[in-house]
Amino acid sequence: MDLEKFLELMSEGGFFYPSFEIYRGKAEVGGFYDYGPLGVELKRNIIEKWRRVFIYPYQDFIVEIETPIIMPKIVFEASGHLEHFTDAIVECTKCGRKYRADHLIEEELSKKNISIKTEGLSLEELDQLIRRYGIRCPACGGELGSVKPFNLLFQTTIGPYSENTGYLRPETAQGMFVSFPKIFNLMGRRLPLGIAQIGKVGRNEISPRQGLIRLREFSQMEIEFFFDPENAKCPYLDELDIKLRIIPEKDVAAGIKEPKEFRPREAVEGGIVPNEWMAFFMGLATIYMNELGIPLDHQYFLAKLPQERAHYSSASFDQMVYSERFGWIEVSGHAYRTDYDLSRHMKFSGYDLTVERRLATPKEVTEVRVYPNPQRIKEVFGNEMPKVMQAISRVDPKWLVNELNDKGKATINDYSITKDMVFIKEERRKIYVERFIPHDVEPSFGIDRIIYVTLEHAYTEVNGKPLLKLPPDIAPIKVAILPIIRREDYVRIGKLIFREVSRAGLRAVYDDDGTIGSRYAKYDSLGVPFAITIDDKTPIDNTVTIRDRDTKAQIRISIDRITQVITEVISKRSTINEIAKSMGLQLIIRE
Repeated sequence: MDLEKFLELMSEGGFFYPSFEIYRGKAEVGGFYDYGPLGVELKRNIIEKWRRVFIYPYQDFIVEIETPIIMPKIVFEASGHLEHFTDAIVECTKCGRKYRADHLIEEELSKKNISIKTEGLSLEELDQLIRRYGIRCPACGGELGSVKPFNLLFQTTIGPYSENTGYLRPETAQGMFVSFPKIFNLMGRRLPLGIAQIGKVGRNEISPRQGLIRLREFSQMEIEFFFDPENAKCPYLDELDIKLRIIPEKDVAAGIKEPKEFRPREAVEGGIVPNEWMAFFMGLATIYMNELGIPLDHQYFLAKLPQERAHYSSASFDQMVYSERFGWIEVSGHAYRTDYDLSRHMKFSGYDLTVERRLATPKEVTEVRVYPNPQRIKEVFGNEMPKVMQAISRVDPKWLVNELNDKGKATINDYSITKDMVFIKEERRKIYVERFIPHDVEPSFGIDRIIYVTLEHAYTEVNGKPLLKLPPDIAPIKVAILPIIRREDYVRIGKLIFREVSRAGLRAVYDDDGTIGSRYAKYDSLGVPFAITIDDKTPIDNTVTIRDRDTKAQIRISIDRITQVITEVISKRSTINEIAKSMGLQLIIRE
């Protein structure tokens, strides 16, 4: 791949380019990219395709929501991000430049042909590597200071008071965890339940490079999928006609770098993947990337070792895709978050996030029960008594008892509850249902990285000219309407066709400037799968040719069938050649 020519096409063609270009030299801020007109449309189509693969076929138990991108501090205290969401940073003692320590170590040692994997190393271990190998500042040669943690959350204030701290979300996940009880009720209090969200997130990266691969502001598509760990069967697992290419955890630990192939069920039964739902989403992820144009041998799942996993995960796999420019890069992460997040939010909020499981056989248990003391509550809160009693009834009794025992009081919905306002009793009873906290698997996709690898895999050159072989269903523009010459009757017909296909919902472009060959080449390079040509036969018999971008083959059809044919080709993922055969049409090859 001619990288320079590819990046020029991405910028000049209106796919993506660095933000704030007019301030270059005055405000050097990395990690931010703009999407141009074609990039916006491509992004929209890639997102919609994700919905078609992950949500729409399972919409009876997977739903999409939208939550705020700025959240109060307590959400990230509960999630563990304030404590754990850090990278290692090191500063030059001479010039003051700051670097991400693990990346700097790997880059500097690679110059000495020393290969060291820094992922999962502690701050102390990174510091020892810097001292052992005498790594110095690449800019000025100065000595590097101690390696320190750097929190990646963007901090802000909510409202006019500086103490009311908020953070820009670093993932869409927490909004879904916080919304779980609401969505669980809306969906009939049934498991399994998938909550999906698509949106912007922010991470204050230390030194982002690599274009769309590492950004400070980017977009995610995520699902938090909640299920009963005692009933983790996925009825759709065997419907997936796909093999998962995986480097299992034991192979990663042994240094084996070659993926092995497993059917999704084989991966679960072999102990490679911890449960059926996780294997199911990994299978869908493989299919999804393949339909974006990523060959199966250009993708695999890499298991994460315990020290490499996020703080919330008991098992993780990164979906890796090959990039000619960057090597193997992660495009999606698949984590088994167990009940970590709901448990933490339950602890920090005091809100009961458990659900019921009906028991096959009743059992006797001893439970702590908390009952409001109406008389004392009325003395303290007066007419607010009903609201206070309702608030007490909604919290987890165990949490309330622990708060009262540890602190002497508990705060619920801004009401300060003391021991004399409740009666605490232990009751032994036979139960037919029991409460538990659902477990969660999370497939999480980085949209921007997916856009990049999709474009890179689509890019090729024919006779030195760029050609973007984007799948028709995600191509930003579906059809170009091209009069063979700029003649009045050709132009009139061409613009009528443009209006008709546009009204039918197909993104189109009309162009009558330049030779027909140069226009074919132009729209081939922008990924437009079909070109409609108005020629000398069109005014006579009301027919046009439809040209296929990849094969250069053409078919002649009547104008009133244009929308039908193009829609059919896109929806069935067919080619012009296949459509011509099915319709008994003759193929024309002019190039």
